Amino acid sequence: MRQLGATGIKVSEVSLGAMMFGKIGNLDHDECIRMIHRALDAGINCVDTADVFSYGESEEIVGRALKRRRADVVLSTKVGGPMNPENLDVMRGGSRRWITRAVEDSLRRLDTDYVDVCTVNRFDERTDVDETLAALSDLVRAGKIRTIGSCTWPVERIVEAQWVSDDRRHVRMRVDQPPYSILTRGAEQALFPTCLRYGIGVMTWSPLRSGWLTGRYRRDHVDMTTVRAKFLPHTFDPARPENQRKIDAVEALVALAEEAGLSLTHLALGFTLTHPAVATVFLGPRTPEQLEDLLAGTETRLPDDVLDRIDAIVPPGENIPATYSGRANPALLDPTLRRRS
Repeated sequence: MRQLGATGIKVSEVSLGAMMFGKIGNLDHDECIRMIHRALDAGINCVDTADVFSYGESEEIVGRALKRRRADVVLSTKVGGPMNPENLDVMRGGSRRWITRAVEDSLRRLDTDYVDVCTVNRFDERTDVDETLAALSDLVRAGKIRTIGSCTWPVERIVEAQWVSDDRRHVRMRVDQPPYSILTRGAEQALFPTCLRYGIGVMTWSPLRSGWLTGRYRRDHVDMTTVRAKFLPHTFDPARPENQRKIDAVEALVALAEEAGLSLTHLALGFTLTHPAVATVFLGPRTPEQLEDLLAGTETRLPDDVLDRIDAIVPPGENIPATYSGRANPALLDPTLRRRS
């Protein structure tokens, strides 16, 4: 177990992400429920979902699975994403009206009186953050949310929210949920140091970078039949230069994993567990087989020499394909600031 920032909540170092439960992933509700129970039985105590995951279907599955186990689980969901597939500009955002409605709808689908963590999915540039924080604070005081946070917000907006909370006496955001993997290290630049400074618990997602770090996408074969490749073909098309950069990195990582006696999946998972800012890593399996493989990799710990070689393949703070170029960040230069002792 690890502390979730300054929330007082303890979470298992890996959590179960439920994005692939429902029509965009696994259509078999009973199998999804068995996977949730398997994860809990393996020692995972945190389950994360979102209203936008299959437009509420994921939350309904999670609610059914936790029917008799709710008290033992840290339940996390996200609101703010578009909930009308016919018009993505409505039924979304950070306004008081929508946040309040979205949380009430999530509680109904999850069949619970409260959620432990509620994050706002993407920053809403159209709404004053003061209004968003005021609405969330009222829901916390009403006992419907235990702690609040952000998901994939720019770091400057996270800092702004901290200052607004202090100035207006709102409940502070104590959680952030960014993407983080060997191929997505941008959070190391400023986000992780900021979260450590403010006592914000970091719950990362996509440790396998949408499947890129499973070994299914290689120089000699890119599997375009996978669920994710069909859903986001532009992020996998090998004809695109940015995807060739991913392939180059994957090939080097595959060789490193083989030398280390690990699968690429386990190398990738072990990497995400290393940074001292990370409280928990969301696993996002679609099938029981994927879940078992991920569970088997949760004990992976990477030695410094392997971490140094990963740094040589994908430099600290860099996202592939978008590279960071700017003033050297102290949080990236000293390995002891990026590695849990």
